[in-house]
Amino acid sequence: MNPDFAEMDIRSLRAYVLNNRNDNEAFYVLADRLKASSVSSTVYPCPDTPENLAIMEQAIQEKLGQSIQKKITPQ
Repeated sequence: MNPDFAEMDIRSLRAYVLNNRNDNEAFYVLADRLKASSVSSTVYPCPDTPENLAIMEQAIQEKLGQSIQKKITPQ
């Protein structure tokens, strides 16, 4: 008898799936839950043109510069 997957949190469900790798029902319930929980996340496209790649590199350098500046500047 399978546990009630609807009552399990994602962490418990993930642990169950890892211990019961042949339980397809549990796997699909976990996949549905993970997909539903990621709806609000932002997905950025892969930089596929030289212009987009340059923009991404500049943004990363700016972010790294901000991060380093925060570490150097005492609060």
